[in-house]
Amino acid sequence: MIRVLIADDQEMVRMGFRMILDAQDDIEVVADVADGVSAVSKARELRPDVCLLDIRMPGLDGLEVARQLAGPDVTDPLKVVVVTTFDLDEYVHTALRNGAHGFLLKDAGPALLIEAVRAADRGDALVSPQITVRLLKHFNGSSSAKRQVAPPSEPLTARELDVVKAAARGLTNTEIGAELFMSLSTVKTHLASVQSKIGARNRVETAAWAWRSGVVS
Repeated sequence: MIRVLIADDQEMVRMGFRMILDAQDDIEVVADVADGVSAVSKARELRPDVCLLDIRMPGLDGLEVARQLAGPDVTDPLKVVVVTTFDLDEYVHTALRNGAHGFLLKDAGPALLIEAVRAADRGDALVSPQITVRLLKHFNGSSSAKRQVAPPSEPLTARELDVVKAAARGLTNTEIGAELFMSLSTVKTHLASVQSKIGARNRVETAAWAWRSGVVS
């Protein structure tokens, strides 16, 4: 079972998410809380597989909660998906910098909510389709931004580059395997190798690196 914590200050949203997720055979909601402080304490206590976080909450906002649970300085990070009504680039960038495995708009629908939870649990990332390309193209930005990207510790192989380019377009591991005629385990092996070489912690950081460095344009 995928154990999920929901943090949102609106009770109706928490109830709706709980109903959607608990109806799945492989997902169980273990807690729902209404503020950021409770989200941090409950998540550290229960160690859920995935935390769904709203952005605007009392106490601590979801971006700060994400940083405390999944940020670069966290030794044993949890998997976090930010779910919000606010489609703002600043929020998306901050959430992903703070370790989020996904960024989902609340109007994305039940199917994407369920898939975002499953994707985060298996180490994939899901970003709402309407903001994926805009988000990733942002990382292609200026030449000064590109100069800040550290080179890989070792050159990427041709197949690793193929996998990175596909991941940067938002494809899941399964979709990458189908497109590149690879097994799922081979895709995962290539991604793990790339992450080690570029110092990325997850596929979101890998995709961001691909756009910043010009591997994808």
